[in-house]
Amino acid sequence: MALEMKVPSPGESITEVEIATWLVKDGDYVEKDQAVAEVDSDKATLELPAEASGIITLKAEEGDVIAVGDVVCLIDTEAKKPGGIDSSEKKESKKEDSKEKEAPAKAETKKEAPSKSSAPDQKQDKKTYATGSASPAAKKILDEKGMTSKDVKGSGRDGRITKQDAVSSTPSMGTPGTGSRGSERKKLSMLRRKVAERLVSAKNETAMLTTFNEVDMSPIFALRSQYKEQFKEKHGVGLGFMSFFTLAVVRALELYPDVNSMIDGDYMVTYDFKDISIAVSGPKGLMVPVIRNAENLNFRGVENEVKRLALRARDGKITVDEMTGGTFTISNGGVFGSMLSTPIINPPQSAILGMHNIVERAIVRDGGIVVAPVMYLALSYDHRIIDGKESVGFLVAIKEALERPEELLMDNNVKRALEL
Repeated sequence: MALEMKVPSPGESITEVEIATWLVKDGDYVEKDQAVAEVDSDKATLELPAEASGIITLKAEEGDVIAVGDVVCLIDTEAKKPGGIDSSEKKESKKEDSKEKEAPAKAETKKEAPSKSSAPDQKQDKKTYATGSASPAAKKILDEKGMTSKDVKGSGRDGRITKQDAVSSTPSMGTPGTGSRGSERKKLSMLRRKVAERLVSAKNETAMLTTFNEVDMSPIFALRSQYKEQFKEKHGVGLGFMSFFTLAVVRALELYPDVNSMIDGDYMVTYDFKDISIAVSGPKGLMVPVIRNAENLNFRGVENEVKRLALRARDGKITVDEMTGGTFTISNGGVFGSMLSTPIINPPQSAILGMHNIVERAIVRDGGIVVAPVMYLALSYDHRIIDGKESVGFLVAIKEALERPEELLMDNNVKRALEL
């Protein structure tokens, strides 16, 4: 019996996916729940598990776009799992042993190039034609450019050079140097294409501005240095910077609710909850899972949630629902060494906070010059609904909370705030 495996719905509003990678080959035996493919939606990369055990027949190729609900492969559930060597295989093995002496001679024969007069094997001839060869249209374009099929890497089946490959090819200019001059043409994943589309949309459809400030991180450094070991021993998770920033953002959103709003046509929708999106790096690129109701979490709660979401993103287990519905985003480019940047709004949100690296800089404190760990902050916002007063005030509120964490984030009781 052949079981038809259909593309499941990865989440609301997703109507199609792209086959990113087949993890099995056509004709392989698969076990139930074994991951057989990775599929890209416009929001995430997900694994496709086998619905039953049996021999799989693939009905789509890598790069194909398949509608949700369409058949992507067949599984023959009556097929036997490959086991030990049966009697027929043993007989075949004996035949191979008896012909062992003849094998070298046959191998030499296969290595010899066929003469022009000899009749070519149709299957072999077809394969040779397909691999690395150019279509007639592509060959004509290459001839006009003074190029050969060896100069172009084909993107078609079995490396076949298509017309598009020939059109996109670039002839060598001048005398080549001694270094490598290769290039690679690779189709963007559906996820990456959707991210690109959203970023361009955010730039073109919002009145985006960015305001900057700097934070003296000395108080947070002192708190972490004093309590991080106790915190980790008590709660099993580190006391990082993200909990301080998340709670500082929650406080600032309470003071400036317009920043926690979105545009819906001619209306502005303001939320009384704070779902904070955090940008994390995953195996397929940047992902933005959401910390739900961050206003109800303390330091331990935020750190546990950040760790959980980061691990799920790293292991490729993050779901579309876990990356949907944030009201504000925090992006930490500092982990990659960024000194300053202008983050792009994550639509339909209206603002995003950019964190950067922490560097010792000379600052003025109490009338004297001191060296302190300083971080630059950037707030990009949609000026259509957030005015300069709100944006600057919001960023200043974050700066105040980070420079006076005991007073503004811990209610002057550090141990109670950290549950120590």
